[in-house]
Amino acid sequence: MMRKLPILPTLRPTLSNSSRVWSCAAARLFYQSHWTPSITTATSRPLIFPRSALSGAPSHCRTIFIQTENTPNVDALKFLPNRQILPKVLSSPFIEYLNPRSTLAPPYPSPLAARLLGVDGVSAVFYGPDFITITKAADANWAHVKPEVFSLITEVLNSGERIVTEIDKGAYTAGQEDGGAQNSLAYNEGDSEVVGMIKELLETRIRPAIQDDGGDVDFCGFENGKVLLKLRGACRTCDSSTVTLRNGIESMLMHYIEEVQGVTQVVDEAELTSNEEFARFEEKLKERKGTRTATA
Repeated sequence: MMRKLPILPTLRPTLSNSSRVWSCAAARLFYQSHWTPSITTATSRPLIFPRSALSGAPSHCRTIFIQTENTPNVDALKFLPNRQILPKVLSSPFIEYLNPRSTLAPPYPSPLAARLLGVDGVSAVFYGPDFITITKAADANWAHVKPEVFSLITEVLNSGERIVTEIDKGAYTAGQEDGGAQNSLAYNEGDSEVVGMIKELLETRIRPAIQDDGGDVDFCGFENGKVLLKLRGACRTCDSSTVTLRNGIESMLMHYIEEVQGVTQVVDEAELTSNEEFARFEEKLKERKGTRTATA
């Protein structure tokens, strides 16, 4: 007989006199009753009017109002265009693009993601149900990145162009990098009782909190008491990701499911290689700067 998860308290933060400011989703997951919400600033781009409206010609385009929200990751910003980003029929709740090649490859190529990754300083694009998270390089400045991102998103939404193009799954081979080809938290008849409970808890209690921070979570398996998870979007490169995993996700899973002994973060081999190459590139830049300074 399938065990049922206990009824969990609603994850609604309550105001208190505490001056704590939490940096990631872990606060909402672990210290639910004592969490004091940090003040997040939301900025918006002025209404964008089509050129035809300025010239006096009739226009059927609606104006676009895009809000931005800060995330715990200083290098990631959440854009909310008040429109559905991912088609509701899509099997995945998110799509992540980490390089230009992924924006062209099946199963979900995206012309908009390709243009966004072409912006100087943008390192990753993440699509949520109704938001877009942009991750920039550490040395890039939001003052230069934001205007270009605003412009590209507005242009695509005003034109009616599809943000994501879904390609038949038979058109690509299994194992190809897709950044979210399917919902890893979806129910599977082959799942064990424990895995089913883990997925239910991740889907109903943990995913909403992480999506608020501009990210998402992938379930990669359950082995030897360890839950294998992959953080996406803003949480992928966030300095507080370890806090999110340990104090938030791990604590909640271990509290409600006795078979869970811990949580392990999964990092793609390609991502590790990319990080190593970037580190070597930064070292070369520092060496060049040092040589020029010495010469001067």
